[in-house]
Amino acid sequence: MIPTAQETLALVERTGVVAIIRLKDGSLVRGLVDALLEGGVRALEITMTVPGAVDLIRGIAPSLPAGFSLGAGTVLDGTTASRVIDAGAAFVVTPILQRDVIRVCGERQVPVMPGCFTPTEIFEAAAAGADIVKVFPATSLGPGYLKDVHGPLPHLKLMPTGGVSLDNAAEWIRGGAVAVGIGSALLDPAALAAKNFAVIRDAAAKLIHDVARAKEGRS
Repeated sequence: MIPTAQETLALVERTGVVAIIRLKDGSLVRGLVDALLEGGVRALEITMTVPGAVDLIRGIAPSLPAGFSLGAGTVLDGTTASRVIDAGAAFVVTPILQRDVIRVCGERQVPVMPGCFTPTEIFEAAAAGADIVKVFPATSLGPGYLKDVHGPLPHLKLMPTGGVSLDNAAEWIRGGAVAVGIGSALLDPAALAAKNFAVIRDAAAKLIHDVARAKEGRS
């Protein structure tokens, strides 16, 4: 079941985590999705760098039960945005400020999360119609950056991606993020190579627990 735009945004903000699936082996995606869902993740993003990404979205999105949302990431143009939406993507994420993607998503009434780095880019993305702005790459930044941006622009919904780990995800939430995007830090390479999805399930459960506590104002 593909959720509505309102359901997807509420889900992302409530759970505070978007798990990013970026793999070279597309055959691992289904097992990885199941492990993340078992760990409590409710919003997942399959990037366009995964072989056969559009077909994977088409196959997985309709099979997810209510309360889960599958999106597409690393979408670089409006044409690709249309393709992934047609395939069943409930939200679209970009690594850059690409107005054509924002326009297509707005026309199709699908949430869009463009990647931005500077305050100007962040503001322009929100003004263009972004539902949540992905602060990327956040590797060289810190939660204090979100506080600085929110000083003059408190209404912006920010989701740091890149540099988010199991150890600092809660700190980003306390810094003002509505959610965090997390990929490689969650997807243990050795566990993936061994198809030991239980390790990834347990890591996801810890992440969801820590983020939930941060959203509640608990350390």
